[in-house]
Amino acid sequence: MNERPTLAVGLMSGTSLDGMDAALVRLSGPTHVELLSFVTRPYADEERVALRSALTGGDAPSLARLHVRLGEWAAEAVETLLVQARIPPSELAFIAFHGQTIWHEPPVVTWQLGEPAVLAERFGVRVVSNFRARDLAAGGQGAPLVPMADVLLFASADAPRVLLNLGGMANVTYVPRRAQEGGVLAFDTGPGVAIIDGVAARVDRRRSYDRDGRLAASGRVDQAVVAELLSDTFFAEPPPKSTGRERFGDDYAARLHGRVPGPDGVATAVELTARSVAEAVGRWTPSGVEVVASGGGCHHPGLMASLERYLAAAGGHPLRRFSDLFFPGDAKEAVAFALLGYLTLHGQPGNVPAATGAEGARVLGMVTPA
Repeated sequence: MNERPTLAVGLMSGTSLDGMDAALVRLSGPTHVELLSFVTRPYADEERVALRSALTGGDAPSLARLHVRLGEWAAEAVETLLVQARIPPSELAFIAFHGQTIWHEPPVVTWQLGEPAVLAERFGVRVVSNFRARDLAAGGQGAPLVPMADVLLFASADAPRVLLNLGGMANVTYVPRRAQEGGVLAFDTGPGVAIIDGVAARVDRRRSYDRDGRLAASGRVDQAVVAELLSDTFFAEPPPKSTGRERFGDDYAARLHGRVPGPDGVATAVELTARSVAEAVGRWTPSGVEVVASGGGCHHPGLMASLERYLAAAGGHPLRRFSDLFFPGDAKEAVAFALLGYLTLHGQPGNVPAATGAEGARVLGMVTPA
């Protein structure tokens, strides 16, 4: 893949529902990606309500309109990004658009909303989208897909590493060595910040998340409830596995809030995430391997402190921040999907079968022409 450097935009809207992330990258082959600029187009309250409504069910007209609106929100993010970077759209080779997952039920279906044609028309470039469906059709979970970026870009060249993403859901990738798929293991561990945010919003309706971890810091963990929640069969299932808000979403947060109201419920949700992540890392990866964390959960002091404590107890795993090694961790998934778009356009597989459970490596995504 020796060629001139390629400029592209990667877009990601994840299970945290905080906004549309857009990353401008320069790719010099599949193992060399440079982040040039990054923005998040935050979701307004009414937009977040529309997304939550879609996640819990919706009629065909509202889902169809949301499909187009997501394309428009993505276009706004790209416009802001290009203005910030002073780059005209004509210099882009492609846009990689993940869309918004509104239903994830492997092996039956995974469904992302977001009309790529809106972006192709607005910017006059190819758009790669619908990344997950092909892996699902090949017998996989359709998730996680970021492990390909973990393998090619973010693993260590000389030691094993665990890459942890703390989004709405939490997922980990264990990579023995950079650019080597042998021995790779990746899977969702369960909730990331989705339950923390969901309970926090019920404690204080003015919040959509636990800003600076203040609510959790003022509460006390109900350890009996945590122990009961950790008995969920999902946590005991072996990898590969994936999950989403269908299982760990608003209904789950509402039930937890009903049992443990107030700041105690937020603290309990933090404990659930920290323990479920640490126990998964301790169970499925070798002792002593460093864990490099990214995602919105890294901004929650209480979650990071609990994770550090439980990871040390679960096998002596040191915890580091992605931003200390690479670039701001909030941009990681958008960068990863830019890489996946690049691989699609070059006819290269984007899934890691050991991570998704697919029958084999597959070229992912669909291309909307410029």
